Amino acid sequence: MSIIHSVDLVQLTNDIKAWGRKLGFQQVGISDIDLSKHESALQHWLSEGYHGDMTYMESHGMKRARPAELVPGTVRVISVRMDYLPPDASFASNLKDDKIGYISGYALGRDYHKVIRKRLKTLSQKILAACSDLESRPFVDSAPVLEHAIAEKAGIGWTGKHSLTLNRHAGSWFFLGELFINLPLPVDEPVEEGCGTCTACMTICPTNAIVAPYKVDARKCISYLTIEYDGIIPEPLRPLMGNRIYGCDDCQLICPWNRFAAVTEEVDFYPRKALHGRSLVKLFEWSEEEFLTHTQGSAIRRIGYQKWLRNIAVAMGNAHYDPAIEASLRQRLIEASALVKPHIEWALLRQTQSRTRGEGENLRSRKTLRLTRAIEKGLPRDA
Repeated sequence: MSIIHSVDLVQLTNDIKAWGRKLGFQQVGISDIDLSKHESALQHWLSEGYHGDMTYMESHGMKRARPAELVPGTVRVISVRMDYLPPDASFASNLKDDKIGYISGYALGRDYHKVIRKRLKTLSQKILAACSDLESRPFVDSAPVLEHAIAEKAGIGWTGKHSLTLNRHAGSWFFLGELFINLPLPVDEPVEEGCGTCTACMTICPTNAIVAPYKVDARKCISYLTIEYDGIIPEPLRPLMGNRIYGCDDCQLICPWNRFAAVTEEVDFYPRKALHGRSLVKLFEWSEEEFLTHTQGSAIRRIGYQKWLRNIAVAMGNAHYDPAIEASLRQRLIEASALVKPHIEWALLRQTQSRTRGEGENLRSRKTLRLTRAIEKGLPRDA
């Protein structure tokens, strides 16, 4: 008889959840690997081209919805949740000042991939000590895995209309991770969906990237444009990006469920001083060496220095006129790369137009004004 069949799987499941909590995961759930109901939606999303230039999404095809094809022998997935909202959530207020670079809250601290993967490996070692037949593989947003669908089946939460996982007691300010295993552990039950008729996330999206409930067109999404996309940002989308230079949190900031989000105790996720609340001019003037230094161990580093400059140039173009911004843009234009140059030229034109109209004119979109008013009333608020 194999060791697997001699193990008390119910007790092991309870132990796994206890070990996970001690490792810093706020929630641990178990799911089976039947994600077949998601295949048609995934295929339609790909067929519509909503994945943009993320060709790897298409190349893996349906493997994303078939865990056993990704890791042969997999029969269960352990899904974990780790909160990341810092005690100081003032990063949200940076949207109110168009001369400050807005960085998505998840990226202000240490790279979550590294933090969670290390904890999952430790969890795997603990399980292995209890059952030597264990075969496992950890994933943290790094492979063709339908992590939100898995989290849903594991009872972590439900998938919101913005396509993120929502939890009644934690909102959506958390990271997900998965451990594929070959142990037939008892599974958890999905939770009841809680979005109802609310469409706050859809209406607040600056670029209308949430084209239908539960469906995001990445080609319009600011997170995709500032992180995944390597090319020239389409000009019609640039004014809508505001001062968001890395990612976007609007759909989370407006979500009513995030009023219940818990503050993280993970110091690694606390905002770094060099990234939090810094002026666009200061960030734009970083040398490549300074960029690498300040983003060491950060998820931001993976976009590279040129995309960093590209994103900031767009934000500068969206700011009220400022002689310091104009001077910084002109200085950088002299030796700008082919990627950055057209964005600087566009930003300079916008600064000129802003100066002509006068600083009294508010250039923000109505959506951004609505969001900043919500932030002023308390983070986060509903529509």
